Amino acid sequence: MNPPDFSSCALVLLGHGSTKNPDSGAPTRRHAETIRQRGVFSEVTCGFWKETPSLRDALEATRSRRVFVVPNFISDGYFTRDVIPRVLELDGPLTRWHDGRMIHYCHPTGSHPLMTDLLIQRASEAAADFPLPETTLLIAGHGTPRSKHSAVAIREQAEKIGARGIYGQVEAVFMEEPPLIGDWERIAHWPHVAVVPFFIADGFHSAWEIPPLLGIPAEKRATTHHIRGKWIRYAGSLGSEPCFADIIIELAAQSASQSL
Repeated sequence: MNPPDFSSCALVLLGHGSTKNPDSGAPTRRHAETIRQRGVFSEVTCGFWKETPSLRDALEATRSRRVFVVPNFISDGYFTRDVIPRVLELDGPLTRWHDGRMIHYCHPTGSHPLMTDLLIQRASEAAADFPLPETTLLIAGHGTPRSKHSAVAIREQAEKIGARGIYGQVEAVFMEEPPLIGDWERIAHWPHVAVVPFFIADGFHSAWEIPPLLGIPAEKRATTHHIRGKWIRYAGSLGSEPCFADIIIELAAQSASQSL
């Protein structure tokens, strides 16, 4: 099948953003700029829940008759299932908006199959020179009691990577639901521990809140730490990877093909 022609369509890339950390929205803006420079879409804009432009303003700023909305979120959870559809008045994968335009609501970037390989790559960097059969890999996510779907992507990735038999143990851990990141010493069975945050950006949660939960000073999160008899390393988030631009375009293409 030939790739769809997006030359008369708009892309709206949505991120969470943060009022506490200006770096939170940087990956989303960077990927939007990369796609804009490629000239794939007639318009490319981005919007945020916690920054400007807002989610609604980003969509209303476009003029194309077909708009592809891609959430740059890890999980298909609270924000993608509840917040974004409510704010943008979307009633499913394809919505005829109040002004007559067709809005394609795409799957979040974190749902793409390439996420597994990106996590393994990050893990290999964090676990460099660790004996992998004696290493516990922890995939850290946010999680929330507001949505049972929020933790699904993180748990699925932990299962997929665990099935490959690379590490002695692979577990999903969370900030706001069990198993909690702060219980990592009890969860990890092996003396070497690699922690990969499954987040889009090195924002407030991943850069400043999670390291202290591990007993690691946030400003020294990139170094190896020896805590209560275990060696632990913390990796960077995934969302800065250049391939995210390709992932975003693929998700839009998938949405286009499903609407034919």
